[in-house]
Amino acid sequence: MTFQGRRTLTIGGASWLLLCAASHGAIADDTPSASTPTQLPDITVTAPSPIQRHRTVTTRTPTRAVRAAPSRNRERAPAAQPAPAVAAAPAPQQGVLPVVTDQFATVTVVPNEELRREGGATLGDLLFSKPGITGSSFAPGASSRPIIRGLDVNRVGIVENGLGGGGASDLGEDHFVPIDPLSTNQVEVVRGPAALRYGSTSIGGVVSATNNRIPDAMPTCTAAPFQTYGLPAKAPLADVGSPGCLNVETRTSVSSVNRGVEGGMLLDAGGNNVAVHADVYGRTTSDYSIPSYPYLFDQTRPVNGRQPNSATQSDGASVGASYFFQGGYIGASITQNDSLYHIPGIDGADHQTRIDAHQTKIAVKGEYRPDAAAIDAVRFWLGATDYRHNELGLADPADSSSDGVRQTFTNKEQEARVEVQMMPFNARFATVTTAFGLQAGHQELTAPSPDDPTSPLNGLWDPNKNNRVAGYVFNELKFTDTTKAQIAGRIEHIDLSGTTPAFIPPIFDVATDPASIGPATAQNPNFTPKSGSLGLIQNLPWDLVASATAQYVERAPKPAELFSRGPHDATATFDIGNPNLGIETAKSIEIGLRRATGPLRFELTGYYTRFDGFIFRRLTGNTCDESACQLGPGLELNQARYSQRDAIFRGAEFQSQLDIGPLNGGIWGIENQFDVVRATFTDGSNVPRIPPVRLGGGVYWRDSNWLTRINLVHAFAQNDIAVIGETPTAGYNLLNAEVTYNTKLTSSWIGAKEMTIGLVGNNLLNQNIRNSVSYTKDEVLMPGLGVRAFANLKF
Repeated sequence: MTFQGRRTLTIGGASWLLLCAASHGAIADDTPSASTPTQLPDITVTAPSPIQRHRTVTTRTPTRAVRAAPSRNRERAPAAQPAPAVAAAPAPQQGVLPVVTDQFATVTVVPNEELRREGGATLGDLLFSKPGITGSSFAPGASSRPIIRGLDVNRVGIVENGLGGGGASDLGEDHFVPIDPLSTNQVEVVRGPAALRYGSTSIGGVVSATNNRIPDAMPTCTAAPFQTYGLPAKAPLADVGSPGCLNVETRTSVSSVNRGVEGGMLLDAGGNNVAVHADVYGRTTSDYSIPSYPYLFDQTRPVNGRQPNSATQSDGASVGASYFFQGGYIGASITQNDSLYHIPGIDGADHQTRIDAHQTKIAVKGEYRPDAAAIDAVRFWLGATDYRHNELGLADPADSSSDGVRQTFTNKEQEARVEVQMMPFNARFATVTTAFGLQAGHQELTAPSPDDPTSPLNGLWDPNKNNRVAGYVFNELKFTDTTKAQIAGRIEHIDLSGTTPAFIPPIFDVATDPASIGPATAQNPNFTPKSGSLGLIQNLPWDLVASATAQYVERAPKPAELFSRGPHDATATFDIGNPNLGIETAKSIEIGLRRATGPLRFELTGYYTRFDGFIFRRLTGNTCDESACQLGPGLELNQARYSQRDAIFRGAEFQSQLDIGPLNGGIWGIENQFDVVRATFTDGSNVPRIPPVRLGGGVYWRDSNWLTRINLVHAFAQNDIAVIGETPTAGYNLLNAEVTYNTKLTSSWIGAKEMTIGLVGNNLLNQNIRNSVSYTKDEVLMPGLGVRAFANLKF
């Protein structure tokens, strides 16, 4: 079959499924009448603030007793009386836009049901088209780190269940994030400064992934409504009887664009105040299909319709358990993540470059709500990570026997955090809730290379380590039911130690003259960043919520910015760190308007951030190889010195959903999105690698079982580029469509209680898509037209 024939068949099949879904919506079980309003699920987020709001659990189906607020005594709660019979509320529907209105930060939530439908292999792929967010796309499907409002690596934190991700993705754009969406139940993205809780490395935002690897509630075997956002009710009473229970979920999918297959199984069991979780997952893909020739500036290489050297393989497993007692729980888990993936691009394909990565992570967390008048809750997290990856490839592309390890990265990291949330107290002018936090961490990094081990420039940097300790406080003031404010502050201290050459001139050659750079010199910088914020939330008529936030945040330089002095293949640069870098400061103002209920749901945000001493890789115009740098072009690597300049980031984001009206037993509507970020240095020149302006919209139809959607996002051309080392990026149109069916099942059907199946079509126009923020965009196309089929079963 020709390519055009396959394309016609794929699009035709997807269109047929969409039409069938819309015309047969009436066959779904429990379809609400046209007059029934859309049931909007509660959204619970935990990433932005240590102050957690306790909510009353509304019983839609039989469920266990939960502790919704701290008890003032140890007496057993009276037995629940049978509730009078009432009409069951309709189950929340799939595809409802989650809008968070009770947080002072701007938060994007990707709930469990959306994670299962979207199926991104990395966090960057998953969040690629969200307003204000994109992915680095260095190796699509393998290595793509989230970028928030144009800020990446050293300014965006990634955490899992409250602890740092613990990999090396912030040390190199080709390094994978060891958090897989296949094993994740919810993702929260704080767009904007999140440094007050997570540290100065989150000055641009934080991506928080949560799962049930450390259970925070006893499992229940009564099927919950479909859209629970992956969050069980919290902290059950220890003396409430809970018989033994076992829940199993399977997650599987296949993809046409890369002949990919993935599968996972999750197990949750519990009884006698002990809950156990286990999960295992795996994924394998081949080189993915692309619409056309990928290399913009080299038309001589053979390409067979697939991006060369883009295959991936990953797997992981975890086991954890928690013990529940009166007022709280304590639990632990151990997780193993492994990935072997290829690096696309001309150099990667020539050298058959691939990365073999392994991470072992141990985590402990707990919560206790004492029977005390002053303390509401005490929470803690402990984590230890051992990460290592080998960068493999040919030393000589013409010699297949030269395959081996070209460089090794290791990261040994430990982290601890404790938070104490106080009981609210009446300060007359407002009800005040306060939370205190302490955080400490230790990290050791190495990046040796077996090639030329005696060179003073061996590897990207010499072994280095850092220690950090911090304290923070959050105060929320409730003036009225409609007006709330937050005042927060943080102070931290960071000690770093490493080695760099005493000086590195613009031109040198250590192969012929080892003294052309300075001798190795110990460096021991330390920093004490201080940050503060003030926020206001005001409820308005028509269910509108307005917010305004001002923040002053300081960031200490990271080890790579201080101690680098060698070739960095991922960015095609010879990085030269600067041990004399100072603290980077961000002064940010953000305003927002949101609506989370009713037929029209939307969020609109505008922001302005001025950076004093913005740290960046400054391309000098010189070029280098692994041991020498020369004036002007000619060698394979661009010389890059870490430098500081003042910069301004400003932008806006908007997304909305409008339920227009009933159609064939369901609801149809329209959705749209827009985001823009403009980043310049104070002299007017452009900050490099900034996302383009994006505008999108689509239509959807859904009922209690079916969801169908078609959506188009247009990215405008990005011509606001740096003077050196960056090229313009063409615009593109990304057309996606999906149809999903969810239903409860009788126990006689293979034992499953619930099933979700669907088809998702990606890049249905088969457009050439290049990501303007990617270092490899001129050599790596995003995947072409593809269809993904998935099935989830809950037992």
